[in-house]
Amino acid sequence: MAAMFKSTNLRSPLGRARGLGTAKEGLHHWWAQRVTAVALVPLSLWFVVSLIRLAHGENGGFYDWLLSPINATALILFIAVGFHHGVLGLQVVIEDYVGDHGRRTVLIMLTKLVGYALAALAIVSTLIVSLGG
Repeated sequence: MAAMFKSTNLRSPLGRARGLGTAKEGLHHWWAQRVTAVALVPLSLWFVVSLIRLAHGENGGFYDWLLSPINATALILFIAVGFHHGVLGLQVVIEDYVGDHGRRTVLIMLTKLVGYALAALAIVSTLIVSLGG
C-alpha cells in the first residue's frame, strides 16, 4: 500500500524549479569571458608585434626588453588575462561535457588550481627578470 503513494508528484517541471533560484554565476561568468576576450585582443597584438621585433634582435634583447616597465606591465597583464580567460573557457567545456557532478567539481577545481598556479609562476618569473633579480 505504501508503494502506491511513493512517487506521486503532480508538480510540473517548472513548478519544481520555482523557488530554487539561480546559480547566480552564469551571467558573471559570461561577462568575464567577454571582457577577457576583448582585453586579449590588444594585448595579443602587442605581444605578437613584440615577439616579431625581438626575433630580429640579439640574445640579450629579451632581457633588455623586459627591463622596460611598460613591457613588463603589459606582459604581466597578458599573462593574467590570458590564463584567466583560459580557465574560464576550460570550465565551460568541463561543465558541458562531464556528466558526473563529483568528477565535474574536482576537474573544475584542478583546472583553476593548475591554471592560476601557472599564471602566478609566470608573473613572479616576469617580475624577477624585470626587476633585475
